Amino acid sequence: MPVRSAHAVWTGDLPSGSGTVSVESGAIRAAYSFPSRFETGSGTNPEELLGAALAGCFSMALANALAKDGHPATRVATEAKVHLDLEDGARVAKIVLTCEAVVPELDADAFQAHAAAAKDGCPIGRTLAIPVELEAALR
Repeated sequence: MPVRSAHAVWTGDLPSGSGTVSVESGAIRAAYSFPSRFETGSGTNPEELLGAALAGCFSMALANALAKDGHPATRVATEAKVHLDLEDGARVAKIVLTCEAVVPELDADAFQAHAAAAKDGCPIGRTLAIPVELEAALR
C-alpha cells in the first residue's frame, strides 16, 4: 500500500509567524502565513491544499468511473471551494465541488449518477467528516 508524505514547518507565533509546506515528490514547496490563511496575503494555506487534493481525487475518480462504464471523458475539470468559518473557532464548514466534464454520448442523468458516486467514493472525500457539496455539469 503506498504511503504518501507531506511536511510542514511553522516558526513564530500565529499572527506574525510563517511556515512552509512541501510534499515528498517535490512537486509542491510553498510558504504560508496568517495572512495567507485568514486574510488575502500571498502564499498558500491548508484549506487551499485540501481543496486541491479533493478536486484532483474527485476528477480522477469520475474519469475512472466513466471509462469503466464505456464513456471515457475527454476532459474533467473540478474546482473546490473550501469555506473556512471563523465563528466559534476556525473550522472548515463545507466544500463545494464544481465540475464540468466533456463526455461524448453520455446523457445528463447518467453523468449525474457517476458524479455523485465519484463524490461519495473518492478516497480523499471519504476521509472528510464535513459536508462536501457537488455541482456537476456535462458539456
